[in-house]
Amino acid sequence: MEKQIVEINGIKMEVDLRYARRVENFRVGDTVKILVKEQYEEPAVYTGIIAGFDPFPSMPTIIVAYTKIDYASAELRFAYINEKSKEKYELACSTDDKLPISKADALQRFDREIEKKAQELSDLQAKRHFFNERFAQCFEREAETV
Repeated sequence: MEKQIVEINGIKMEVDLRYARRVENFRVGDTVKILVKEQYEEPAVYTGIIAGFDPFPSMPTIIVAYTKIDYASAELRFAYINEKSKEKYELACSTDDKLPISKADALQRFDREIEKKAQELSDLQAKRHFFNERFAQCFEREAETV
């Protein structure tokens, strides 16, 4: 028999390790580690938080918000963990609440992404304006022939 003495809330108990199992209780806002197993990439571990729970009767779901941060960008992602997502995600309590990046650095990377997207929007608006100005005559001629 494999027995071990454990202390829970000041009470010492002898536990048979063959039948013991670990039960984790998660609350919204808890820091967690999430293992993401992408189809064509190596599995990666990210730090995240429990963002919420969807109490569907047939498939309760834990919503985890995590950040994928690299040298140039920061991306906020969401994982929906339930019975069917076991092959893609694994979840564990985080032993430390520290992120691998500072808040200021993460916000700076988000700001860079916002600036990049704003530039893309500006470029598309300029192309639309050019198209509307330069190609307008083609569409007027097409309308006259119909």
